[in-house]
Amino acid sequence: MAILKVARLGHPVLRQVARELPREEILSPAMRQLVADMKLTMAEYNGVGLAAPQVHCSVRAAVVEFGENNPRYEVEGPQPAIVFFNPRITVLDDTKAGFWEGCLSVPGMRGYVERPSKLQVDYLDEHAEPQTLSAEGFLATVLQHEFDHLDGILYVDRLADPTRFAFNEEYARFHAG
Repeated sequence: MAILKVARLGHPVLRQVARELPREEILSPAMRQLVADMKLTMAEYNGVGLAAPQVHCSVRAAVVEFGENNPRYEVEGPQPAIVFFNPRITVLDDTKAGFWEGCLSVPGMRGYVERPSKLQVDYLDEHAEPQTLSAEGFLATVLQHEFDHLDGILYVDRLADPTRFAFNEEYARFHAG
């Protein structure tokens, strides 16, 4: 396993629409290795999610995992690791929920983004089996954030108010609850 280099804002891979993965590729040793490396990379940088394009691999894959004591975010409860291939979102409640989002590809900064509060995700798991997950609150935000990466979208593209975009230190000093 290896900690992978994270693409930062400005790298073209972050603006590409990632390609879907066929079942055979999801089950390949190379994809198992990529997923293991993504989990390690996410943990190394205290992330709560990581999409494959962020590690220079333009495929529709993402991992999400967080504990209750994540140093970057206050979370509602732990989320065991989930691997998503070819995810599709259906919004179940369009009522907006806002969070101060950060991103490993936009290091040292946070921005306030409002997104639909409840959704359903249909995806293929690590065994290329179809799964469905309902999510709300922080988890729904994390999923939308990560899946945006698969379409070449970054959270900074979703900032409604540019005055609510800050370096982490200023966020902690002036904006954190």
